[in-house]
Amino acid sequence: MIAALLPNLTRREAPAVTARICAQLQQLGAVCYLPADLREALPDAPAPFLPQEEALNACDVVIAVGGDGSIIHAAKQAAVHHKPVLGINAGRLAFMAGLEENELDLLSRLIDGDYMLDRRLMLRMRVLRGETELASDICINDCLITNEEKQRMTTIALSLDGSVFNSYLCDGVLISTPTGSTAYSLSAGGPIVDPELESILLTPICPHSLVDRSLIFRPDAIISAASAEGNVLCVSADGLEPIRLLPDCRVEISRAEYTADFIRIKSDNFIDILYKKLAQRR
Repeated sequence: MIAALLPNLTRREAPAVTARICAQLQQLGAVCYLPADLREALPDAPAPFLPQEEALNACDVVIAVGGDGSIIHAAKQAAVHHKPVLGINAGRLAFMAGLEENELDLLSRLIDGDYMLDRRLMLRMRVLRGETELASDICINDCLITNEEKQRMTTIALSLDGSVFNSYLCDGVLISTPTGSTAYSLSAGGPIVDPELESILLTPICPHSLVDRSLIFRPDAIISAASAEGNVLCVSADGLEPIRLLPDCRVEISRAEYTADFIRIKSDNFIDILYKKLAQRR
């Protein structure tokens, strides 16, 4: 087996955890590659370094080391290369992690093929002016649409499959996958959705209304959003750098052509993981 390791070295524990993963995989007879741009940061790592794109093409699995943000970023890259990803927690809660840093002995199950794949729906976000595509991205958790002036509310008009269905006076609108239902959507009051239930969630953020609630749509729905006031909006996929949405543009969000395939080594189900992770907040 060939594994490409994508560690987030801004996490305090990540360098030590990465070195232990490399050593464990080598002991199990696996080949482990690290991104070439981390050579100076990990001079003693017991693994060869390759350009990241080359490592992603050559590997059988991607192993992400860090918190949820690191795992999601790695999973997006793995999805484009049609590779499964295993998240190893070197952060805090890490809902997406398949293993904790004290469970590296379970990597033997990865080498033996003794694991399951959780296939997660992803979203495609497109910024359009008319029918011209200006920008595009994919996301695993959510797309956030807000006013460019973050301190002010705005009115966002939403369409479903080309038909206008509502306008929200709010701080923003969050369009999420079931995977993202335990992230920002949960904090915004959205429902928790089992990731095996393929769907698209829409949650208004701080709506100025007594009745606006989250909506759950079928997985092939196409949701469009634009400013109803002629304001400049911003859209961000999985919390990355926001893209400006000018008044003559709209953002269209639909099911992506990729899926994120997460490796699950332990027998914990979704509710087990949810309870354990949220219990840490008490």
